[in-house]
Amino acid sequence: MERKEPLRFYGGAYSVFAPFVLFLMGVAWLGLSGAPDERGFWPILLAALSLGMILSRERIRFSEVVIAGMSRPLVIIMILAWLLAGVLGKIMQETGFVEAMTWLATRAGVEGGGYVVTAFFICCIVSTATGTSLGTLLVCGPLLYPAGGPLGATPAILAGAIIGGATFGDNVSPISDTTIASALTQNADIAGVVKSRLRYALLAAAIALVAYGALGSAGTSLEERPDIAGNPNGLVMLIVPILVVALLLRGHHLLEGLIFGILTAAAVGLVFELVEPSALLYIDQERYAARGMLVEGMERGIGASIFTLLLMGLVAPLEASGMLDRLVHWVSGRAQSPRTAEGWIVGVTTAAALITTHSTVAILTAGDFTNRAGERFGISKYRRANLMDITVCGLPFILPYMLPAILAATTTAGGEAFGMPRLSPFDIGLVNFHSWALLAVLAFSVVTGFGRKA
Repeated sequence: MERKEPLRFYGGAYSVFAPFVLFLMGVAWLGLSGAPDERGFWPILLAALSLGMILSRERIRFSEVVIAGMSRPLVIIMILAWLLAGVLGKIMQETGFVEAMTWLATRAGVEGGGYVVTAFFICCIVSTATGTSLGTLLVCGPLLYPAGGPLGATPAILAGAIIGGATFGDNVSPISDTTIASALTQNADIAGVVKSRLRYALLAAAIALVAYGALGSAGTSLEERPDIAGNPNGLVMLIVPILVVALLLRGHHLLEGLIFGILTAAAVGLVFELVEPSALLYIDQERYAARGMLVEGMERGIGASIFTLLLMGLVAPLEASGMLDRLVHWVSGRAQSPRTAEGWIVGVTTAAALITTHSTVAILTAGDFTNRAGERFGISKYRRANLMDITVCGLPFILPYMLPAILAATTTAGGEAFGMPRLSPFDIGLVNFHSWALLAVLAFSVVTGFGRKA
């Protein structure tokens, strides 16, 4: 969006926060009422946008800003990715991939907490290799979560391990957008940033690993688990996630990887007679509607897609009001020592993440302040980059109104047939032990100075 005069609101500049207060109150109400799914957020976001419109002094421009925020390339990419990932997950499940994973894990003696730990490792590898936490959730969530039912994994803990592993790569991968943004804003080389970051990330991962292993078993006997016999026939479908990850590793776009994944999954399923052609797409004459895996898979992404559109529309007026820039300027002169400077860096980055709901945008918003405060007190460029990146890999991956938790919840939709309930963002975010551990390591580092001299 072009920078113009700040967007003005009745009641003063701080009135721009009123829609966010209403949104957060609505989120809290839904959570306490036991219905915190992404579809329930729709009317809350619509009400928040309506309040912003009422308070705006320039309603035509407000509308244009909202639409511009909704139409950002990142938003469109994520919506398409969610729709395509839903199709890929549906085909993979219907072709017996989950049963094959169950068979393989059973033969390897992995179940309960052991399977949860394995899922965490897999997601750590995929997210580090691809540099995308959301892409890891899209690829791994629909495949790893359903298999937890017959393998005796605790549903919420397994989902928490999947998002935790996705968080790990977002934090340390040299091709992650947050790694790149945190390094470039501090004029630091990416290799040095990643090397210095491992001490924090590996410590947090070790803490999370113990928690996932200890709490990951559902405590059910084989007789009590869903009656799904493991079957090795679907092992051939392993070709699909290997292909998708390989494409991402070679620098191909996420959408390209998902499209070729869908085509490959459909082709392999048909060739090996794991799925009937009519199951992919057919006409329901009684309902006068098209049905099948392609349609049902895309339907899984509708809730998160509409949520994303409305949320990005809500964030855009805040950016256009100039309040984020004013907040950063306000705190610039309030650091008095290296420790307090680091505290302000974490605080400003946290505020930016909570308000913008986007990790990379938060880093870019806080980057200039972090640079100036860090140089003033002799905080190294690597340390500054790490403080920001660890911060945005904390709360945004825990809070239920942030995109990672919302997306992780949508990927659990396919687990119901395997005895795994569909979870809410509240259920998953609270047990993302890796993000909680990152926040604990971050607090310890700021208070004690751990890693500050390196």
